[in-house]
Amino acid sequence: SEHPRVTRVLWPGLPDHPGHEIARSQMRDFGGMVSFLVETEDEAVDLVAHTEVWTLAESLGGVESLIEHPARMTHASTATGPFAAPANLVRLSVGIESADDLVADLAKALAATPARA
Repeated sequence: SEHPRVTRVLWPGLPDHPGHEIARSQMRDFGGMVSFLVETEDEAVDLVAHTEVWTLAESLGGVESLIEHPARMTHASTATGPFAAPANLVRLSVGIESADDLVADLAKALAATPARA
């Protein structure tokens, strides 16, 4: 959430998440599904193409760490509907790899992705 290219992180473990209190009351932990927003759709598409540790995949929830761009992948069919995924959304399913390796890979991919306003 502190990276300058990330505009918002969506994860119920963060105190400012709208579902934080209910998640805290119902869960022992907050889970490994994390989403975040970058400035533009093009940045999101470029980002998911530049990761090496994260695997680009539509199926989320394995032991490996997976990354996707929902607007063009799992949610493409809802693009014009009321529940469309934001075009600048990136979704992560955190697996069993080293947290340091995963963070470093995202930082590297963000650095390799040109900023587009």
